[in-house]
Amino acid sequence: MPEMPEIETIRRSLEPHIVGRRIENVEILLPRQIKWPEPMAFAARILQTEVVRLDRIGKYLILQLSNDVSLVFHLRMTGQLVYVAAGAEAAGQHKRLIIYLDDGARLVFSDTRTFGTMYAMHQDEMWRVRGISEMGPEPLSDDFTAEYLMQAVSGRKTRIKSFLLDQSKVGGLGNIYVDEALFLAGVHPMRLAGTLTVGEVQRLHDAVNKVIADGIADGGTTFRDYRDGNGDRGSHQDHLFVYGRDGQPCRNCGTALEKTKVGGRGTRFCPACQKMQ
Repeated sequence: MPEMPEIETIRRSLEPHIVGRRIENVEILLPRQIKWPEPMAFAARILQTEVVRLDRIGKYLILQLSNDVSLVFHLRMTGQLVYVAAGAEAAGQHKRLIIYLDDGARLVFSDTRTFGTMYAMHQDEMWRVRGISEMGPEPLSDDFTAEYLMQAVSGRKTRIKSFLLDQSKVGGLGNIYVDEALFLAGVHPMRLAGTLTVGEVQRLHDAVNKVIADGIADGGTTFRDYRDGNGDRGSHQDHLFVYGRDGQPCRNCGTALEKTKVGGRGTRFCPACQKMQ
């Protein structure tokens, strides 16, 4: 699933192409992926509006339109949102929504597994997207401080891996970047969140910010489906320490990396660098 760095990369890559453009037409190819309102009303809300800016909240990409409607995309596991210039061929076989812009270009939403969701929301309806209304502080934001994280983990009996994946605690994190942050912080993913010391929380806070910043700088992580707004792959997969490297030697100490499950999620770690306290 695209995480905060991937969605931020998509936002940045789409922004110069579509801000200021007017939506002339929309083709809804899989209506059930539109969650609010019903498809005809969805189309009516976005037609003949101008894209004012692109925002991102956690893993949600939001096109703010000139009629104060927010066009919200959650790409889930295999969603892609790609700009196609006028006259160019749209790649891919799994197109679910096509937005036609006033300069002849298109914005194409594709989704192989069809778990992605779309909304066209007035501001007083945003509460309907619970993932947004309940979002915790995001990495790299002023609200995501070591003090906040220390307070949030205090007394928690949840595994730290599961805690970090909870979007109401920290917004935008997913499996890849949580595994990477725990490795950099030297924290075992099975540790109970409430057992972390002040020093460990500080290291974890710094590690979360670092892996997110590095992921954005590398244009995101592509193993299979993820593409940015131009249809290009990210390169952060070439710089990962643990994710996707099961059984390979740790880049720090040479110990074979292990894989386990935490909260039903595949989890990679180094048993030497991330000792269970």
